[in-house]
Amino acid sequence: MALSSLDEFVILVLKKDHCLQHEDASSSSSAPPSQVISISASEIVSWDLSEILAYASVKIRVHRTRLIEESSYFQGLLSGSFSESGLDHISVDWNLETFLNLVMCLYGYAIDVTSTSFLPLFEAALYFGVERLLSICKTWISVLVSSNDPASPKLDLSDLIQMWSFGLEHAGDFLPDLCAAYLAKNFMLVKSDEYFGSVPYELLISCIKHPHLTVHSEMHLADALLLWLDAERRMSGFSESRHDNTVNLMEQVRFSLLPLSFIAGRSKSHGFSKFVDQSLESVIKLKKIPSTYLVDSLTDSPPADLRLRLTEYTEILDLSGCRQLNEASLLLSVLPNSYFSNLRWRKSLKSFLKNPEDDERNREHLSYGTLPILSFESLKEIDMSKCQRLNYKFVIKCFSKSFPSLRKLRAAYLLNIKVFTVLELLQNFRQLTEVDLTVDIAPIIPVQASLFYSGRGHCSLSNITRLTLEGRSDICDMGLQSISRLCDSLCYLNIKGCALLSDACIAYVIQRCKYLCSLIVCYTSFSENSILALCASISMTNEHMDSNSLAPKLQMLHMSKCEGISETSLFNLISQTQKMKSLCLRDTKVSDSVLCEFPGSSLEALDISNTTISWMALVRVISRNPNLKSLKARGCKNLLQLQGDGRADYSFPLFSAHEVFKSLSKGSGLEELEIGWGFSYFSLESLRPAVSFLRAISVGLGASLGEDALKLLSSACPLLESIVLYFQEISDSALASILTSLKHLQELALSYCFGDISIQSFKFSMPSLRKLRLERVTRWMTSDDLFILTQSCPNVTELSLVGCLHLNSDCQPIISGGWPGMISLHLEECGSITDNGVTSLYGCIALEDLLLRHNGSGIQKSFLLDATLKFPMLRLVSLDMCDAKEGGFDAPEEEEGSHFLSIVKISRCKSERCALGRVLAPVHRETLVMLWNGQNYTKTLIKQRL
Repeated sequence: MALSSLDEFVILVLKKDHCLQHEDASSSSSAPPSQVISISASEIVSWDLSEILAYASVKIRVHRTRLIEESSYFQGLLSGSFSESGLDHISVDWNLETFLNLVMCLYGYAIDVTSTSFLPLFEAALYFGVERLLSICKTWISVLVSSNDPASPKLDLSDLIQMWSFGLEHAGDFLPDLCAAYLAKNFMLVKSDEYFGSVPYELLISCIKHPHLTVHSEMHLADALLLWLDAERRMSGFSESRHDNTVNLMEQVRFSLLPLSFIAGRSKSHGFSKFVDQSLESVIKLKKIPSTYLVDSLTDSPPADLRLRLTEYTEILDLSGCRQLNEASLLLSVLPNSYFSNLRWRKSLKSFLKNPEDDERNREHLSYGTLPILSFESLKEIDMSKCQRLNYKFVIKCFSKSFPSLRKLRAAYLLNIKVFTVLELLQNFRQLTEVDLTVDIAPIIPVQASLFYSGRGHCSLSNITRLTLEGRSDICDMGLQSISRLCDSLCYLNIKGCALLSDACIAYVIQRCKYLCSLIVCYTSFSENSILALCASISMTNEHMDSNSLAPKLQMLHMSKCEGISETSLFNLISQTQKMKSLCLRDTKVSDSVLCEFPGSSLEALDISNTTISWMALVRVISRNPNLKSLKARGCKNLLQLQGDGRADYSFPLFSAHEVFKSLSKGSGLEELEIGWGFSYFSLESLRPAVSFLRAISVGLGASLGEDALKLLSSACPLLESIVLYFQEISDSALASILTSLKHLQELALSYCFGDISIQSFKFSMPSLRKLRLERVTRWMTSDDLFILTQSCPNVTELSLVGCLHLNSDCQPIISGGWPGMISLHLEECGSITDNGVTSLYGCIALEDLLLRHNGSGIQKSFLLDATLKFPMLRLVSLDMCDAKEGGFDAPEEEEGSHFLSIVKISRCKSERCALGRVLAPVHRETLVMLWNGQNYTKTLIKQRL
C-alpha cells in the first residue's frame, strides 16, 4: 500500500532463518516462533532485546526521514526510483540482533560493541551505509588497539582472524592494519591461544614486522613462530610456499639475542634446524666482542639485529640466559630510531662506552646529556639471570632512566652483583618491590668474608616487599643489616644457604622488618636468637620492643637443617604460628610434642622429611588441615607401623588412623607427596580419593609399593608430572603402564631400584619428559640402548646415569647429538665413556651442570680450562682424579668475570686390596672444593665425598 506522504513511518520486517527459529523454539517458551512482534523505534528506551529476539518475525516502525538521513542504503531505496520507495512495508534480510542494534544507533542510543559483535556491526554499517555506526566501530577498534590499560577488553583470536579476512575483502587497509597492530601488541597473549596455528601467514608476517610487536624476549618470538610452523605443517604438509614462509618468518628473528639453551634445544626442530649454525655464530660472535669493538663493527644503518624489542606496551623483559649481552646491546635498545639518522651516532656512543672506569659524574653527564635515552613507563619486570657480562653499575644507571616503573628484578646466578649493588638498586628504583639474586648454594661454608660495603649517611627507605638472596655465601652480617635498614616493608625474605650470616644478624633483621610473613632460612645459622626475635622475646636492635610478635603472622617458614635449636624454643615458635600455610622442618630435631602443638588450620604445604615425627603427630596435623596440598615425609622411620616384636608390618597403611584419609579426601586433594617408611600399596589405595590431582610423587627407602601400586599410579594419578622412586621394586610392565598412560610426565627418576627391566620399558614416545635419572637400575645399557632413549625422549635437558657399565666413548656423540639442549649431565661409573677424552660432549653447548666420575681415565689435564670456553653457561663441575689422564686438572683462572664457573668439586679415591690381594672398588678419600663467589676464590680440601 502506497503512502500519501514521505514524512510518514515505514515498517521494516525482519524474519529469522529456519536454523534460528529452531534454536529459539528449543530455548524459549515465552514466544512461539510462529508469532510476530511489532515494535516502534520511538520506544527504543523500553525495548527488551531478549524478549524481542525470541520471536520469529519482527516489525519495526521507523521514521522514513531518519532512515534516509542516516543510511545511504535506505536513502537510495526510499528516495530514488525504486518500487520500494512508495511502500510502507519493506523486508530486510539481515541478522535480527545486529539490525536492532543498527536501528538503536540510528536514533542515537548507545550500543555494546564486543569482540563477537564488532564484525557483524561493522559489516552492517558498511552495507547499509550508516556512518554513525561505522564511526562507532572504528573508534572502538582503534581505542582497543592503542589502549595500554590491562583492564581493556580483549579480542578473541578467532574473531580477530575473521575481522582481518573481512577487512581484506571489504574494508581496504584500515581493518587489516589494525588487526596486525593488535596482534603485535598482544602477541604474548595470543601465542598460546588454541587458534594461533590458524593465523594466516600474511597476518602473522605483518604482525612480526609491526613496530609495536611486543614480546618478553626474542626466544618467546622464535618459539611462537616454531609452534605456528609446526601447526601449518600438520595442516598443509610440505610445499614450496610453505618453505618460503618458513624462511621469511625465521629471518625476522634476531638470532644474536637468543639464549644458547634455546638454540641448542631447538636445533632439531623442522623450522629452526637450518638456522642453528647462523644463530650460534651470531651469539658466539657477540659474546666475544667488547662493547666498544661492537660499536666499531656496526654500519651506519640502525643495528636492528642487536636491539632488544622494546615498545611502549612492554611490561616484561626476559634476558635470562643471554650471556652474550653487554652494555652496548642494552644501550642500543633504549635509544630512539631517530638517533641513528645522525651519521656520527657511533662516535658519540663509543665515547660513552670506551672507558667503564670514567668518573661517575662524567658518565652520568654523557648518559643524560648526549644520549637521548628512551623511557618505557609500562615495563614492570626484568629477568637478567645469567647475563654475566653486564657491568651492573652501568645497568643500574641505564635501567633507572629507561625503566622508572620497574617492580620486579630477577638477577640469579650473577656472582658479580655485590651488596653495594643491591643497595644501589634499592636507591635508584623507588618502585621496586621484588628482587631475586639467587646463586648456587656452596657445598661448604666459606672460611671468611671480606667487608665490601660500609654505608654512611642517611638512605631513604625502599618499597621492597620480596627479597631473595639464596646461596649468597659472600653476604655477611653487615651487608644484610645494611640492606634491612632500607627494607622496612619487607614481607618475604629468602636467605637459604647464606652460610656466613650469624643467628644474631638474622634476629636483627627479623626485628627490623616488622611485616615479615614469609621466611626461608634453610642451611643458615637460624637458631635461638632468631626464634626469640620472632616471638618478641628479645631485642637485637636497641630499639623499643614491639609487644606484637611476628610468629602469629607467619605464613611461610622454611628452616631445613637449622641446628642448635632447643625443643623449648621450637615449641614456643610452632605453638604461635596459627596462620602458617607452608612449614618446612626437614632435617631438624622437631618432636611429636612440638608438632602436636601446631595450632593452624590453613596449612597447604608440610615438610617433615628426615625427622622423628610419628604417624600419631602427623594424623593430628593433617586432620586439622584438610586443604593440605603438599606433604613431604620421606625418611621418617617413625611413620612405620610396628608389630609387637618390633618388626615392620606392611599390611597396614601408612597411617593407621582413618581420620587421615578422611581429612585428605575432604580437602582439595594432594598435589605433591614425598613418602617413605611404611608406605605400601594399601596406603596408596586408601589415599586414592585424595591423589587424583597429584602432580609429583617421590617414594623412598622404607616404602614397599610393588608392581600393583606402580600400575595403580597411572589410573589413580592421571595428572602426574614427576615420579621419583628410590629402592623400589620395578618391572617392564609397571614402567610401561606409567610411561604410556602419563602423557604429562616431565620427570622420571629411578634410583637404586631392583627388579627386571629392559630397554623395552623405554621404547615408548615421551616428548614431555625433561628430566631422566637412571641410577643403579640399567646396568645392562649399551650405546644402542642409549640411542633408543634419545629417540623416545628427545626433549630431555637433565640426564643422570649411574652404574651403566657397558657404555663406552661412542656414547658421547649419541648424547650431544640426541640431546643438544642438555643443561645438566651426570655420568658416574658408566663404563669407559671418558677413556678417550670428552671432546664429543662439547656439542652440548648449553651445559650448566656437569658431573663426570669413574667413567675412564682419559680426561685431559686442561679440561676445566677448555670447558669454560666450550660450555659458556657452565656453573657447576664435579670430577674425579681417577679419570684424569695426566693425574690431575689445571684450575681455571681466578680473574673475576673470566668464566661462569662458581663451584668445582674434584674427588680423590684410593684403591684397596682384599686379603687375597685382589683390587677392590675405589674408596673415596677426599674432595677438593673450589669456590668463586664473585668476591673471593677459595680452595678447600675436605675428608668426605661431595
